[in-house]
Amino acid sequence: MTRTTLRHIAALTTTAALTAGLLASASAAAQASDSDQPKSAAVATADATAAAAAGAPNYSCGTQTSADRAVADRLSSRLSGTLHGWLDSYRVSCARAIVSAVEERGLPQRAAVLAVTTSIVESTLYNNPNMIDLDSVGLFQQRANWGSFAQRMNPTWSTNAFLNQMLKVSNWETKPIGQVCQAVQISAYPGKYQTQAADAEIIVDALWNSLQTNGDVPVAGNWDGGPAANVGVWREGTFHLRFDDGSLNKVDWGQSGDLPVSANWDGAGTDNLGVFRASTGQFHLRMDDGSLVKLDWGQAGDLPVAGNWDGGAAANVGIWRNGTFHLRNDDGSLNKIDWGQNGDLPVAGNWDGAGPDNIGVFRPSTGQFHLRMDDGSLVKLDWGQNGDLPVSANWDGGNGGPAANVGIWRPATGQFHLRNDDSGLTKLDWGQPR
Repeated sequence: MTRTTLRHIAALTTTAALTAGLLASASAAAQASDSDQPKSAAVATADATAAAAAGAPNYSCGTQTSADRAVADRLSSRLSGTLHGWLDSYRVSCARAIVSAVEERGLPQRAAVLAVTTSIVESTLYNNPNMIDLDSVGLFQQRANWGSFAQRMNPTWSTNAFLNQMLKVSNWETKPIGQVCQAVQISAYPGKYQTQAADAEIIVDALWNSLQTNGDVPVAGNWDGGPAANVGVWREGTFHLRFDDGSLNKVDWGQSGDLPVSANWDGAGTDNLGVFRASTGQFHLRMDDGSLVKLDWGQAGDLPVAGNWDGGAAANVGIWRNGTFHLRNDDGSLNKIDWGQNGDLPVAGNWDGAGPDNIGVFRPSTGQFHLRMDDGSLVKLDWGQNGDLPVSANWDGGNGGPAANVGIWRPATGQFHLRNDDSGLTKLDWGQPR
């Protein structure tokens, strides 16, 4: 299909005009512009506002979060293609919608890169309702033969429509990205896709398996001082912690967009709670007396971990970034350990029951934990499936075993599946399915 140039994208008229049926005016305005700049987030938001005022649907890609803004601020100058200097929270929210749709289907990260590459070329990651190139609309500028207008303007539906066609392309997993995109889109400008692939990889790396917080997120720790660890969930600023007797303790800590962590920050009593705030790159740690300690460690796109890395009395924080753990010691120094790959989710615990805590990753694509021992060796455990979120703690501490165990929380069911020392399974219903 024929694709419009960026100058057309920059001159789009508002959705209100579309709602009023002024398609001819929209096309004329598009042709008249000489700008090569993508539409700004402010203009895109204004389009959605105008559409709502005119009684039309909201063509956003979902709520723009502080984390989206932080990702945009961090990545925009790193991009080398069309979106260099133009990545904003609106476009990140659209990329996040694409990535989430890919993750929901259990497809590998490359599928998200292919989809985001295509959307960068077709719409500059703007959910565009204006039919300026025949009847093409949406993130992927899909023609009317793809589906209804409402379907093509739905980010999840349009992403899945793209993925359905992508899966029909032979060897899509290994072919050059530009070739796969072209096979799906059948564009008059096939050379445009490959040049945006590197930027798509950067954007997807920052969003892939990023533990989206639009629902419960699991945590684990020893909340009540008993022999074994407990589970819990963090829900929009409140921890819902399960005690040994099955009772609930609620603790308000954090805000929307944070990611929860737990460990014994002050080296005494029970485990403590905390959150990692991606928008500031700060940990907000709660002490036994309810006081707050802030630590600058990490940046947007990082995933938090916690454990006793250096054998001191208290636990420490850390982050996992693109296959590398950045661990903070008691004296504030940094220890880097390469472990895992893009798409993994980090975990920490004392896997071998001796010395300091160890690190590991859960690989959703295989349902495997890859755990690093004190000597640097690898232990693999099959536990979980794609879509699960990992947890780790000493679930069966009552049997005298000193080592930590792994587990998963399954968002679809709101259930923890915990692995004991004898490889046995304990299931606990805790949290709200999402």
